[in-house]
Order: sequence, then C-alpha cells, then structure tokens
Amino acid sequence: MARKDFLDIASLSREEVDLLLDQATPFKELFTRSVKKVPALKGKSVLMLFYEPSTRTLSSFEVAAKRLSADVIELDVPHSSVTKGETVKDTVDTLQAMRADYIVVRHEMSGLPQAIARQTQASVINAGDGAHAHPTQALLDAFTLREVFPKLSGRKVLLAGDILHSRVARSTSRLLLKLGVEVGFLGPGSLVPQSGPEEIARFTNFDEALGWAPDAIYLLRVQMERQEAQYFPNLQEYHRVYGVTRERLDLIRGEGIYIMHPGPVNRGVELC
Repeated sequence: MARKDFLDIASLSREEVDLLLDQATPFKELFTRSVKKVPALKGKSVLMLFYEPSTRTLSSFEVAAKRLSADVIELDVPHSSVTKGETVKDTVDTLQAMRADYIVVRHEMSGLPQAIARQTQASVINAGDGAHAHPTQALLDAFTLREVFPKLSGRKVLLAGDILHSRVARSTSRLLLKLGVEVGFLGPGSLVPQSGPEEIARFTNFDEALGWAPDAIYLLRVQMERQEAQYFPNLQEYHRVYGVTRERLDLIRGEGIYIMHPGPVNRGVELC
C-alpha cells in the first residue's frame, strides 16, 4: 500500500481497509506496555495544522505520532501569521521549508487538504475538512466496531442526528458500506439527505428505526456552528423526537444495542 496522502475513504479499496485495521491491532497493544513507544517513525516529523478547534483529534494524532517516535510540530494557528491575513498557501509554502514528512490538516473549508496535498511534497492526512470528510474517524469507528463484532459484514449500524452537516457521517457510512455493513440514517427530514448511496435506509421516526434492528446506534452531534437555517423547532424538541432519552436508553440497553458517539456530546440533545 503506497500512497502519498490520506484524504478520503473513497480512495481506499476493501483490501487496503482490512490491511489498515489489521495493522492497528498491534499498535493498540502499546497502551498496555510500560514503554509506550516504537521506532516506526523515528527521525520523521509530523506537522499539526489545525484551523478548527479540536481536543480529541488533535491530541490523538499527537499521541500517536509521539508513540511512533516522530517529532511533532504543532502550529498555534490562533497566534500565527494567519491572524495577520496570511493565506493557507503562503503558510504551507513557509512550512514546506521545514521539510516536514507529514502534515495533518483540519480546516472548515471542504477540499482544502486536497489542495495542500497538491502543493507540498509532504504526505497530507485529512483530519476533517468542512462537511466533506473525516477519514481517520471512519477508520477508528470501523476498528471499534470490529472489536465488538469480529465479522462486520451483515451487521446494521444506524447513524442518527445531523447527517447533512456531518463529515463523520459521510466518511463512516461509506467505509461501513465498503465493509459489508448495512447502514441506516435517522433524523429530521431536513437533516437526512436523500442523495447518496441508495442502499442506505432512511428514517425520520426513532421507533421505526429501532424496528430496523440495528446492532449499533452512532449518535451525531447537532452542529449548530454549521447550520444557516432552522432545521428543527428547538433543541428540546429535537431531543424528545430524535435524541436518546432516558426511556429510549433503557430500551436500547435492553435490546443489547451498542451506542457510539464521536464527541463532543451535547447532553440533553442527542443523548440524555
């Protein structure tokens, strides 16, 4: 598997996905060791270029790079020349002089990691671009599900919430379909796109979605920062109709259905 960049799930074959998931297993075992490092990336440098706020993704990439013995450089975007009007292109040109081996990019603009990849010799990893894609989150989701269900093919996963604005929903649903998983979408009609793969089941009623008998429900955060229109009356009504209330939680637990969430969680909205 020789690729310069990792920008989207669509570029991966089923065989490549299986290879990545298989290789992730021994690396997870690092967490149980007294010395949590291997020299896989010794002498390599990883540049973190995050234009959007992040806790989980940024820290996960930093921990992963350091445990593989890479040198990590984090650009403090809020205090960089970006605040003085420097363009992304000029920033990347400047950073290119540092000869970073990998650049991990998160940006609110869809397609920007692809543009950066064309501009630099470094390998670019997409850590989330607008509402377009979040391929590494999708791999993590598939890895997590495979630990619970060693044979994923034929399982059912329901993605519930703000599908329309979710890069996680796009990447994770595409990857799960690639792995033979049956995928369903649940949410208000205004937030469940009708375009996309025809094999995805679509629901606007929680009870009907539960009748589909999912093995796991993947809750998605309502992304207020990306919404420009009123997609539902209010957050309280959203929670009542589409959220996992305490009553639904008891029912879901009773059915042995797993609940997942990429974080951050809006308590009282998508989850009680």
